[in-house]
Amino acid sequence: MSTILGMGFEVTSVNGEFASIEEELGILADIGADYAEISLTSIDLIAGGRIIPDRRARLKACTKAFDLKYTVHGLVSSNFMDPDTCGYQLDAAKALVQLCDDIGSRILVQHGGSLRANQLAERGNADRREREALAELADFAKGYGVRIALENIFTGEAGQYRQTPSQLADTVRAVDHPNLMALIDFSHAYIEATYRGLDFYAEIAAMAPVTGHLHVHDSFGRPQRFFKPYFPAENTALGIGDLHMPLGWGDIDWQRIFTEFTFLPDTVLLMEIDRRYRAEQPQSLAIARDLKTLYESKNTSA
Repeated sequence: MSTILGMGFEVTSVNGEFASIEEELGILADIGADYAEISLTSIDLIAGGRIIPDRRARLKACTKAFDLKYTVHGLVSSNFMDPDTCGYQLDAAKALVQLCDDIGSRILVQHGGSLRANQLAERGNADRREREALAELADFAKGYGVRIALENIFTGEAGQYRQTPSQLADTVRAVDHPNLMALIDFSHAYIEATYRGLDFYAEIAAMAPVTGHLHVHDSFGRPQRFFKPYFPAENTALGIGDLHMPLGWGDIDWQRIFTEFTFLPDTVLLMEIDRRYRAEQPQSLAIARDLKTLYESKNTSA
């Protein structure tokens, strides 16, 4: 039976210090979240691919203080397609795997890669470069019992090379490693499907069988294009961009998703909801728990 292990929210340092991380973890523990996904690269824990010992100790102490389970978001700028930094990124990702093990995280999130419009000469080897790096990282992670969760991203600039969600699923299948799986970010998939004229639900269907981690936040699937808001809330008012809104604020059909698709066993549901929506976190958590019940009811009766 396919189940959802638990749910929680992302946590990011606002200034590179531990204090804001500790504050956020306390809030999540108080509202009854199961998990926190910590963006470890929002803090200086790694320098040139090497872990900083004193800060490693502070991370361990910080996370042990709360009754939470953890997943880790790796480099937000992660991009194994980039020939200039791929080696450096692998070093940093391996260090992150070790930090995952320190705090009991069994998942490290890695973003799917991309190339700029002017990197035409690099496109022929981009997919191969990414797959080889993912295979090496997954092999390293296996020794720590950590799985790499490859996340779908949306096209961010004109002429950029970026895999669609279904193509990212093909990458996971091609690498074919037990410590590599897909991560569906539903809002990212929605935006990319709109941008490319694809079927949003067909793209999810292609990813679901190899997916063991979920990023859940609401949007309207409208690409940012050239609109530049003055205040972040102006994007919300227009329903444009990767909004990271509370569940129910956008028009993603969550009930359809958690009824129609089946993910890998022991999937974690992680909500990436913007910091300014902290007051709405408990309501989103309640909605997520209902979706978990709906999902498991469907999978039990199947």
